[in-house]
Amino acid sequence: MSNIYESAEATLGFISSPCLTKVELRVACRGISDRDALSKPDPCVVLKMQSHGQWFEVDRTEVIRSSSSPVFSKVFLVDYYFEEVQRLRYELHDISSGNNGLRDADFLGAMECTLGQVSAPFDWAVTAEELSGNDDYVELSFSARKLDDKDFFSKSDPFLEIFRINDDGTESLVHRTETVMNNLSPVWKSFKVSLNTLCSSDHDRELKCTVWDWDSNGKHDFIGEFQTTFKEMRAEQEGKQIQWECINPKYQMKKKNYRNSGVVILNHCKVTMYSFLEYIMGGCQIQFTVAIDFTASNGDPRNSCSLHYIHPYQPNEYLKALVAVGEICQDYDSDKMFPAFGFGALIPPDFKVSHDFAVNFDEDNPECAGIQGVVEAYQNCLPKIQLYGPTNIAPIIQKVASSASEEMHTKEAMEYFILLILTDGVITDMADTREAIVHASHLPMSVIIVGVGNADFTDMQILDGDDGILRSPKGEPVLRDIVQFVPFKDFKHASPAALAKSVLAEVPNQVVDYYNAKGIKPKCMSDYESTRAFSP
Repeated sequence: MSNIYESAEATLGFISSPCLTKVELRVACRGISDRDALSKPDPCVVLKMQSHGQWFEVDRTEVIRSSSSPVFSKVFLVDYYFEEVQRLRYELHDISSGNNGLRDADFLGAMECTLGQVSAPFDWAVTAEELSGNDDYVELSFSARKLDDKDFFSKSDPFLEIFRINDDGTESLVHRTETVMNNLSPVWKSFKVSLNTLCSSDHDRELKCTVWDWDSNGKHDFIGEFQTTFKEMRAEQEGKQIQWECINPKYQMKKKNYRNSGVVILNHCKVTMYSFLEYIMGGCQIQFTVAIDFTASNGDPRNSCSLHYIHPYQPNEYLKALVAVGEICQDYDSDKMFPAFGFGALIPPDFKVSHDFAVNFDEDNPECAGIQGVVEAYQNCLPKIQLYGPTNIAPIIQKVASSASEEMHTKEAMEYFILLILTDGVITDMADTREAIVHASHLPMSVIIVGVGNADFTDMQILDGDDGILRSPKGEPVLRDIVQFVPFKDFKHASPAALAKSVLAEVPNQVVDYYNAKGIKPKCMSDYESTRAFSP
């Protein structure tokens, strides 16, 4: 049995697309079985991504010779879209000696997941840190001078490794530089790493730095090491030259006149800010809530022309929109429990109109188990209610805003609320809705409205702040744009992914805008390290 665990470092830089993020995935394996009794495996990991039902290779790691617990330095760079489900497959191969190809390699196992699951600190947890864009990461570059020569016929081939010392005393590899061949005074390439990865955002946390002389057989020669902290590194920003003596403890004990095995120099240290993935990695949960329009304008659900008609083989527009958006959001919600509400219907037992009733009819616990649970609650609800009206959505916005307001006032507020409203017509409480949205713009909350059916939704565009600043009836402007309106008919013949991409594209920026404005940093991540077993 072998295990694989990952760290995902994301280079966030909203390039062209409103939510385009470059994500760096780092892979390590632990406890790979030795299939050859005489030697350890020569592992390599191949990353594949699914497109239109087919797997295609994105890239592969280097081959690490003679290692059953490799930590690969190769970084996989992929585009990350919050609003899409991106399926990944990691394949582990044992490469034949003298051959880096897969043709003669032994397949050891595979792991499949979505990129959203890689980015969410759930049960198998990843150390996933983001590298650029909006928020806190650090760019570092190192060089060395007069390193010990470990080779007989040439100079050393040095590379540098940086480890974070965890609270339990274990070490986590933060970065491994490239190898500079035949050089005792190497200059290594600069690299970027989040502060969560580097030091768990603790500037005084000890860092261990080790310099090695690379050997092709994997048995690298130890040159020396030193300890430092990020606090010490930051002094470089103040114009001070930071350097450390590289010490070999054995030489230090045995050699009377031993001074050091060289000097390592910090050439560059630059810090910037936090972004969406760092908030997700730092424990921010997306609380996804659904609100469904049950007004009479949808038509009798027993009639095949109704927007609520349950066809035995074809989901209606409400279900299509719900599943398309919900499947994205569920990757960012650890308990996968989603509150679902209805509005505009006469509900049992007294059949009075309600604009915020629980679709499962459990007012104390309106949560449904997963998106499928919401679908089932919706289908079971239809025969028990009478569609009525009017189309008022302010009450459901206020209900979710109340939960968001409670969250905002907790000591460590790290829940962000997304309300998906599915409606078939122009709302009838526009003034109250504008007031509710202006209030909600101060809270950790976004509102997505999908217009179902063929109604004229022109008046709904006022709620989406793209064409101007939304104001309450009293003239108070929204603090930030939190509403996205999309008519489903524009995506009627497109894939569900296209709808999800459109309605969710603005959410990452909305999350970042809220937390940055409040000065709230992601919670400190120690290491969401866990394992997933390969199945040979």
